[in-house]
Amino acid sequence: MFYVHMLLLLAVIFIGIRHGGIAFGLLGGLGVSVLAFVFGVAPGSPPISVMLIILAVVAASATLEATGGLKLLVKYAETLLRKHPNKIVFLGPLSTYSLTVLVGTGHSVYPLLPVIYDVAYKKGIRPERPMAMASVASQMGITASPIAAAAAVVMATAVDNNLDIGLLDVLMVTIPATLVGLLVACTWSLKRGKDLDKDPEFKARCQDDEFRKELLDTSAENQEGSIEDKKAKTGLTVFVLGIVSVIFVAMFGKDLGLLPDGVKMSVAIQFLMLSVGAIILLATKVQPKKIVNSNVFIAGMTAVVIIFGIAWMSDTIISYHKPYLIGMVSDIVNVHPWTFAIAMFVVSVFLKSQAAVLTIMLPLGFSLGIPSEVIIGVLPACYAYFFFPFYPSDLAAITFDRSGTTRIGKYVLNHSFIIPGFIGVTTATVVGYFLSMAIN
Repeated sequence: MFYVHMLLLLAVIFIGIRHGGIAFGLLGGLGVSVLAFVFGVAPGSPPISVMLIILAVVAASATLEATGGLKLLVKYAETLLRKHPNKIVFLGPLSTYSLTVLVGTGHSVYPLLPVIYDVAYKKGIRPERPMAMASVASQMGITASPIAAAAAVVMATAVDNNLDIGLLDVLMVTIPATLVGLLVACTWSLKRGKDLDKDPEFKARCQDDEFRKELLDTSAENQEGSIEDKKAKTGLTVFVLGIVSVIFVAMFGKDLGLLPDGVKMSVAIQFLMLSVGAIILLATKVQPKKIVNSNVFIAGMTAVVIIFGIAWMSDTIISYHKPYLIGMVSDIVNVHPWTFAIAMFVVSVFLKSQAAVLTIMLPLGFSLGIPSEVIIGVLPACYAYFFFPFYPSDLAAITFDRSGTTRIGKYVLNHSFIIPGFIGVTTATVVGYFLSMAIN
């Protein structure tokens, strides 16, 4: 019956890919219903702690966006990129990575993509080089973010399995590992493809007058529009201080007695991030209506529903078949625990949410007895949805690159993101594995 149930899960995932977005969560709920009523399987536990942390973080980040603070961050990044155009292949991806680490979502990449294209094209640099890496980097930053859903999943799952894994334990590995992976992939990107002035395909397209007109859109320089600097700066300041506070409490909360006895860090993140949002709201007097209509809020709520449904269904299957699963793969995992990274990578190819991948895979990993240092080390492997070039940030990079160098190839898989994605994630996973084994 395990294989029948897995076929049902795969069917849900493939139909979810077809419809996209919130469909994963809704279909996951349908899958739980089928398991319960058709197969008589008792539903597992929905990931309540994970969803609550995501809700709290999204509420704070969306409040920041409503103040204009997120646009202000993009404005600072744009100033940096235009000041150093020769380094766009490194600075572009580093900017999108840093934004993700700071605000906890890769969806912050969109305002920067036209700027990266504009800077690269004006400097005569093949736009594909920074554009593809910028999209990949924005997703690599998720496991390195202290407020991303992925970190929430790790801590909540560790608590459920009575393991002492703190936020600092994760970030000490994921930040340097993903940064090294990012820099290695950027270095490879420096020479990818032909320069524009030597690219026969690009030169042929330039014979079209309309194509030449679309190549350079000066509106990219002024795309941010007017920003209420005082309100945006206040919101951004409070938000950054809030993140610093979360990290400080995670590092020293127990030693200094900052938290009441019995309060877990996963719970502390929830009320701390809600407090950050509240302070921003009171300090800037931003309208609550703007918060719920923000892009971050919409994307965050979509992520919550996705995790709710698909993770609940997978937990139901894993819990029901846990003895069989442990017996089937325990020998391989015990001898080669790093193979867990391959399993996470494969799941992520189809499930386009790192938090959802971790929600599904971490309980299985802990059940199999994989050491916590191994699991922390291979966390970067939960990002593999660059494999198919249909993720929103990838499609946005293709759209914003008017030179046509960032693209989906004739055979679909020969697209602009697959090689830098493999290089970045593989390097980050290998570095993370050995780093985690060394420090834990």
